[in-house]
Amino acid sequence: MFKVAAFTGGIVVPSARFRVRQYIPTLQGYGVALEEMWSRFGCYPPKAKWKRPIWASATLAVQLPNVVKSWHYDAVLLQREMLSTFVTLESLTGKPRILDVDDAIFLNRGDCFARRLAQLADRVICGNAYLAERFSVWNRDVTVIATTVDAQRYIPIAKGTERGDSIVIGWIGTSANLKYLYDLEAAIAQVMKSVPGARLRIVCDKCPAFQIISSDRVDFIRWSEEIEVASIQGMDIGIMPLEDTEWARGKCSFKMLQYMSCGLPVVVSPVGMNLEVLALGTVGIGAATMDQWIDALLVLLKNAKLRTCMGVVGRQVVETYFSIEVLAPRLAVVLKGE
Repeated sequence: MFKVAAFTGGIVVPSARFRVRQYIPTLQGYGVALEEMWSRFGCYPPKAKWKRPIWASATLAVQLPNVVKSWHYDAVLLQREMLSTFVTLESLTGKPRILDVDDAIFLNRGDCFARRLAQLADRVICGNAYLAERFSVWNRDVTVIATTVDAQRYIPIAKGTERGDSIVIGWIGTSANLKYLYDLEAAIAQVMKSVPGARLRIVCDKCPAFQIISSDRVDFIRWSEEIEVASIQGMDIGIMPLEDTEWARGKCSFKMLQYMSCGLPVVVSPVGMNLEVLALGTVGIGAATMDQWIDALLVLLKNAKLRTCMGVVGRQVVETYFSIEVLAPRLAVVLKGE
C-alpha cells in the first residue's frame, strides 16, 4: 500500500472535505492509504488580531510532530498552506511533495508564498485550468483535477407535493460568499414578485441580511454536514452568482456541481470554470447581467419540464466528469507519480 500523509486546513474546511477526505475510502481500492493530518486550531486566523500569534504558534506546534512523522510515508500531500498565506513547515515535510490548490491563493500577499509553495513541491494539482496556467510558471508538473462530487451521496430525489405551489430557488455557501448573493438581490426580488410561489432557500453558516427581499419569502437553513445534501435536494433551481474577478476565476464551480449532482438546473455567472461546465451539456443558463439573471430564473420557474431536462443532463455530466469514481484513479496516479 502506498502511504500518503495529507496536511489539510482542518475538519470543517470545505477543500479538506471534498479534495482530500472524501477520497480516502475509494483510494484504498487503488493501493493508496491516505492519512489526513490537521491542527484542531485550523489554518485560518481568528478575527481578533491579538489572538493570531497564539493561534499561529498553537497550529504549528500541533503540526510539527506530523511533519516529523511524514518522513515515514511514501508521499506528502499539501492541501494548500498549513498557515494561511504563509510558508512555514512545508519545506520540512517528507518527499515527494504534492501541492493541491483550489483557489487563486497567489492573489494573497502578492504571489511570493504561492510561488514558494509551488517550488517546494515535486508536483502540483490544480482544481481548474485557470489555476494550472498560473502554477505551471513555477512548477513543470501540473495536473488539473476538479473538486469531486460524491455522486452516491448527492443524488436526485422525487419532489413531494407537500410544498404546494412553491418553487425553491436555492443557494448554498459560506457567509464569506454572501456578498455575491447580495449583488443579485434586486434581480431575485423582482423575480419573486413576478412569481408568487417562488421561495428563496439559503443554506449557510450565517443568516443573510437582505435589504429588499421579504424575510417571509426566505427559508434559512443553518449549514451542517448532516443536512447539507437534503437541503440541496429540497431546491428546484440552484444558483451560483460570482463577480468577474481573478479570485472568482480561481473558483472550482463546486457549488454548481453539488446542485447538478442532485438533479437541479443551474443559473450561474459565466465566469471561469462555470463556463467550462456549462459547455459540457445543457445543464442550466449562464447569466452575466441583472436582466439575464431575471430572464433565466423566470424561464426556469415557469417551465417544470425544462427544469427536469436540465437536471437530468446535469446529473449525467457529474457522473461522467466529476464523480469520485472518475477522479479517484487520476488522483492515485498523481500521488504515486506514475
